[in-house]
Amino acid sequence: MKNLSIRVKITAWFSGIMAFIVAVTFGIIFWVSNSVTQKSIQDNLIEVVELNVDEIEFYEEKNYRKELHGDQYIEYSDGYLEIDDDFLDQVNGIYSSLYQETGKLLYGENPSVRAGMEIPFSDGIVKKVTWNRTVYYVYDRLLSGYGIDGLWLRGMVSRNQGTQQLQWLVRLSVIALPALLLLAVIGGYWIAGRALKPIHQITQTAARISQGQDLDKRIHLGSGTDELHQLADVLDNMINRLDKAFKLEQQFTSDASHELRTPMSVIMAQCEYILENTRTSEEYEATLKVIQRQGRKMSKLIEDMLCIARLEQNKDSYPREMVDFSTLVQDICMDMALLKSKNIVLGWEIEPGIFLMGNAMLLTRMVTNLISNGYRYGKQDGRISIRLKCDNDIQLSVEDNGIGIPEEQKDRIFGRFYRVEAARFSEGTGLGLAMVKDIAKYHRGTIEVASVVEKGSKFTIKFSV
Repeated sequence: MKNLSIRVKITAWFSGIMAFIVAVTFGIIFWVSNSVTQKSIQDNLIEVVELNVDEIEFYEEKNYRKELHGDQYIEYSDGYLEIDDDFLDQVNGIYSSLYQETGKLLYGENPSVRAGMEIPFSDGIVKKVTWNRTVYYVYDRLLSGYGIDGLWLRGMVSRNQGTQQLQWLVRLSVIALPALLLLAVIGGYWIAGRALKPIHQITQTAARISQGQDLDKRIHLGSGTDELHQLADVLDNMINRLDKAFKLEQQFTSDASHELRTPMSVIMAQCEYILENTRTSEEYEATLKVIQRQGRKMSKLIEDMLCIARLEQNKDSYPREMVDFSTLVQDICMDMALLKSKNIVLGWEIEPGIFLMGNAMLLTRMVTNLISNGYRYGKQDGRISIRLKCDNDIQLSVEDNGIGIPEEQKDRIFGRFYRVEAARFSEGTGLGLAMVKDIAKYHRGTIEVASVVEKGSKFTIKFSV
């Protein structure tokens, strides 16, 4: 069963259910038909007997004129019983018989007479009797009228009288129902194929993507609202995101390689230069300082890349705890105010007693990166303002009066290794703002930027309370 296709499995289940339904339907038809047939037989028996009640009359001998009648005549009492010629011994399998009250048969025949059975009379009641493994219905009527009081009219018919019609219905059902079942199975197999055709298309697209590593392919089932169209749309959206992520990863790898290649090239060049000939101590010292500076740059770059990778792949690497965010931001501001790079003044307004559930190391790096960004792209004798407050949410803003960010680049500054054109050759790794955004997202925060070229920028991070 596991090796069968879904189409075959669906058809098999559908066929089994249909076979069960057909069997139940056949049973119901047989039962209902048999019940209706038996009811019809009994109704017909009653109707025939009731009609024959009026077919019997008594004539005194002095009034008897046989030549005027073509019916049956039986001597009875002081006259004759006239039995109309419509009164027959057997009509459609129904036996009609005329009895005296003593049980003596006057006219007609029925199976009980041949069997010598004595069946008590019951006026207007249908009874069942069995003879020779056959069930018979018996219906009696007590006659009343001049000269016929005390006579009984009995009708008797076999319950197998409707067997022929029932057998015909059974034969028809045996032929028709399996034929309908076969048509239903064939139709079900065709419908299942049509319904599952999108799955085949999804499988082919996935196989092409897997074999060719081509994430540009899409399923494109077209318009539709059923489950398979919804699945195809979800898969197309997922492939779109994977394609975007794959391309970003490729770009990230390319940019990382490029960023690492530059300091490595400088280090290799300095090593080759210093080893070519005997150098003075001053030259050795200058070369080692260059190598040290490039090594620190590489170390910082690798550290930032590892932090981003851990945030994306293993969030458990940074456990959360309740952090005194006010104290953390104030301590960072006090330490970084000592830098005085470009003679920039760092000021802050910190609302005390603000706590945040998060990771202190990541939050420190986030705030540090924002302030470092302000120093890096700030103007000589400029300023950086830090504000932390809690209203409906926790808001941290870092504002500077530096070079600013062009409007068309605002959506790209949080990309990895991206730098605005005016800062293309700065000492930054290009990962600072990308890391800030990832850390904010890790703490369920959002980041916004407002900037005017040559007037400065303001970054605002909001955390839900």
